[in-house]
Amino acid sequence: MTVRISHAALALAACCATPAYAQGFEDPAAIDRQVASFLGVDPMQAGGAFVPVDRRLRLNACAAPLDLSWYGTRRDSVLVQCPQRGGWKIYVRVLGASAGPVAAPAVERGDAVTVTLRGPGFSVSQSAEALEGGAVGEWIRVRVGKTGEMQAQVLRPGAVGMDLP
Repeated sequence: MTVRISHAALALAACCATPAYAQGFEDPAAIDRQVASFLGVDPMQAGGAFVPVDRRLRLNACAAPLDLSWYGTRRDSVLVQCPQRGGWKIYVRVLGASAGPVAAPAVERGDAVTVTLRGPGFSVSQSAEALEGGAVGEWIRVRVGKTGEMQAQVLRPGAVGMDLP
């Protein structure tokens, strides 16, 4: 009987010792490799990731390829997101100088902009105020109405938007 309990305990320990990403979660090391590829620099080097992705994160496995893009006007963070419905997003800080040239802002903080939300077969537009500046393609915060705040991608000077699933 003791032998059976020991085997059962070993089986339970082996089950629980498997990495989380093997149980339907994203592998943080794989995310690190994708960020390094996006930046063109290894982690902990100037222009590379400041720290590796936290191994305690339990991000659901993403069936679609991950989307990586610069976040913010200073290019000091990379936005990593799972584009599928109900996906997740994380921000990875970049150490030191950014990779590549920084584009000129198309929208400045305080600018009046038109924010457009697009979905399958529709689009809705409304006036907003840019709460931060950004170049074309960057995501910035905008204020819609007196108290509403959201993230939108800079499309061109005076225009920001986002695609809805």
